[in-house]
Amino acid sequence: MILNRPGYEELVQESIQFNPITALLGPRQCGKTTLARLISDSFTSTFFDLEDPTDFELLNSNPKNILNNQNGLIIIDEVQRIPELFPVLRVIADNAADKKFLILGSASPDLIKQSSESLAGRIGFVNLTGFRLHEVGIENSEKLWLRGGFPRSYLAANEKQSYSWRNNFIQTFLERDISQYGFNIPPVTLRRFWQMLAHYHGQIWNGAEFARAMGVSEPTAKRYLDILTGTFMIRQLQPWFANIKKRQVKSPKIYIRDSGILHALLALKNDSILTHVKSGASWEGFIIEHLLSNLDNEHTWYWRTHNGAELDLLTFRNGKKLGFEIKYSEVPKITKSMHIVSDDLKLDKLYLVYRGKRQVQLEEKIVALPDKDLLENDFKFAFLK
Repeated sequence: MILNRPGYEELVQESIQFNPITALLGPRQCGKTTLARLISDSFTSTFFDLEDPTDFELLNSNPKNILNNQNGLIIIDEVQRIPELFPVLRVIADNAADKKFLILGSASPDLIKQSSESLAGRIGFVNLTGFRLHEVGIENSEKLWLRGGFPRSYLAANEKQSYSWRNNFIQTFLERDISQYGFNIPPVTLRRFWQMLAHYHGQIWNGAEFARAMGVSEPTAKRYLDILTGTFMIRQLQPWFANIKKRQVKSPKIYIRDSGILHALLALKNDSILTHVKSGASWEGFIIEHLLSNLDNEHTWYWRTHNGAELDLLTFRNGKKLGFEIKYSEVPKITKSMHIVSDDLKLDKLYLVYRGKRQVQLEEKIVALPDKDLLENDFKFAFLK
């Protein structure tokens, strides 16, 4: 079974039309190659896979000559394996209007600095994630939460195969992928760090605490965090600072981006997360990832004061300030913190996302929103009506 992803296909096609170079970015095994091969059917195209030794050698030894002799759409998979390609792509893109490039990467531009520095003004970015609710249907939301969005995990024949695939993915990522990205970190060290992050999922980053636990310096612990962030395994949700006379938290909030990987790191099989102490945090991260897949990641934050008032997600739309609070509950309840957040941040609307069935107006500015409403095709605008 293969699920089509027409929304992402359209985004990539549009980017190819308007940019000489398009980067399709996302974690390994999230479906980038499948999508790229589907898109290639619409073009005269050439495909280079840098995990193939022959293709790697071709583009590592004489990239400019090889690429200049191709026509149409040139697709380069796992481009981060040869960072020296980026300056070459810039030169060719500037001098060959008949060529288009689609580069696929499992590391962010921040991690591969050459891409952002060399290709500025010439490249469009499309970020691919695992499956999302609108792709699998709301009736499969719990399966998606338990297994995560990686296609092979979600589409596995049974829970045992899904769990096995996720554990194999973690092992391969640690033992092979990290070294291919150019980082010399013992797999056992990074696994321990990643598992610690899983237990801190949904909490504020405390570099000193991680450094003590790992027996490393605080900058080294932050480096580990940035590597996992740059390879799309971790999300650092940055804090918002309001102009108020309250002490506000200034460190990022940490999430394992894929809920299935989180459950595997916590050694939770089947539906054991439902009764686990991290169930609420896991579901919060799951919903946040789906919200961010519809919102602009660069304009979303969380907010928290040292007195404990907190907002899970803050964003701005059409001049309005919108907040999202996420609760692992089937009954929506207003808390004191919600009133404090709404007043301090002067929110135009506060949405309480919960595991219920109905949208309920709780107060003038507070709306209880069931997870099924995340399926709205025009999600980012629906809330402003």
